[in-house]
Amino acid sequence: QVQLVESGGGSVQAGGSLRLSCAASGRTFSSYAMGWFRQAPGKEREFVAAISWSGSNTYYADSVRGRFTISRDNAKNTVYVQMNSLKPEDTAVYSCAARSEYRGVPTREWQYNYWGQGTQVTVSS
Repeated sequence: QVQLVESGGGSVQAGGSLRLSCAASGRTFSSYAMGWFRQAPGKEREFVAAISWSGSNTYYADSVRGRFTISRDNAKNTVYVQMNSLKPEDTAVYSCAARSEYRGVPTREWQYNYWGQGTQVTVSS
């Protein structure tokens, strides 16, 4: 069982930056692919970014590519997403997710085993 706890959300003006963190419990974090998803009010949850277990491969949604950067520190059991040049349309609840024993970079919700509770990000214009 893996527990995921997100932090770092908040309110920021357009053009600003935030860094979200997701701390994972468990001894096998380094074997998990990790991802970030977001859900805006009235919308379906959507993929944001994902990173392979080793950190060597990443993938981004088109809407955030070039502005967001996902990374991980396996020694700290933590995955991050650095969000720059934020836009009002980035406003959403951001959740991290983990997929056990997966060598690729999963981008679909159904590919993930575990989910955090989410953290709110609000970008004002």
